[in-house]
Amino acid sequence: MQQQPLRIGILGGGFGGLYTALRLHQLVWEGSRPEIVLIDKSDRFVFSPLLYELVTGEMQAWEVAPPFEELLANTGVKFLQDEITGIDVANQTVHLAQHSALKCDRLVLALGGKTRPSDIPGVKEHALPFRTLTDAHRLQQRLRHLEQSDREHIRVVIVGGGYTGVELGCKLADRLGKRGRIRLVDRGSEILKGSPVFNRDAAKQALSDRQIWLDFDTEIEAVQAEAIALRYKGQVDTISADLVLWTVGTAVGELIQNLPLPKTAQGRVQVESTLQVPEFPTFFALGDATDCTDITGQVLPATGQVALQQADFCGWNVWASLNNRPLLPFRYQPLGEMLSLGVDAATLTWLGLQLTGPAAYLARRLAYLYRLPTLQHQLTVGLNWLTRPLLNHLVQET
Repeated sequence: MQQQPLRIGILGGGFGGLYTALRLHQLVWEGSRPEIVLIDKSDRFVFSPLLYELVTGEMQAWEVAPPFEELLANTGVKFLQDEITGIDVANQTVHLAQHSALKCDRLVLALGGKTRPSDIPGVKEHALPFRTLTDAHRLQQRLRHLEQSDREHIRVVIVGGGYTGVELGCKLADRLGKRGRIRLVDRGSEILKGSPVFNRDAAKQALSDRQIWLDFDTEIEAVQAEAIALRYKGQVDTISADLVLWTVGTAVGELIQNLPLPKTAQGRVQVESTLQVPEFPTFFALGDATDCTDITGQVLPATGQVALQQADFCGWNVWASLNNRPLLPFRYQPLGEMLSLGVDAATLTWLGLQLTGPAAYLARRLAYLYRLPTLQHQLTVGLNWLTRPLLNHLVQET
């Protein structure tokens, strides 16, 4: 009777999950290769740092969000589009909404996070998050509706002065032009906390150049269909808002919350330096839903750059655990920071290099082109970037 091959289940197709799967495919296996299954409820991977470019039309959806089936073609990695309804930790079994349960020899938890929910009145009903491809499409639809209206000004309030809020604000300002009236609201006293000073100063200048109003030390009291109530120093003011965007924080999903695994006070899964879950050596975890620290003990932000590096170690360690090889402790290597600051503009701090403007924009594009998940996708997107300006020029000439 033929023995059932080993199975590795990777739950979640974000940076952590997809790149772990691709890393496992690249490794040389002793004996028969295990079955590698990647599970995600969406049919597409989203390269989230480029999601802003959809707002301005600088990039197309297929470039930013290619299908998993396309990315995993010829890799031997099996993709299942399904919703994970539960995980039986004791039996290492994943329960799915539309497929049979999968018993796995190794499980990789890469389920990511979600926009932090809020109990502030009106947020759920009237504020739009910006995290997924669906969010980007909803924003595009809303913007088209506003642009086609007879409004003299389009009033946008962005809640959150972090990376998403700042980058989204600059992109929207460039799209809306003179019709845009954009306000960035944050409960703190500074944008981009933890960002390099050079990038933070460049972002401040970009926001100022686009006349984006900054409201610091300000709380959200309520969100209405066409207004938002702001509290500043005990005073509540209600201002008009055609669009409210909610970019505040990341929360752990309910599936992770309900797992009987060691967690932090914030509900994130604890991991050892090998990215294994303590007391559960066949469980590996990475990304937004984990306690992100490396072997040195430094606390790491929940960013794509961190998840990419974790995926390289996670893939190796899953392979090593099945091949009786030593596992490697995760050590994070900071590679700098890049931010989009509007159309054809960015800021970059990388290995001692500091750039702003079009030069930083080009460097950012090239860096992300290199980080796209597969060589085939890199070549297709790169060719499109090279030929698209020429095609647009020919269309204008005719």
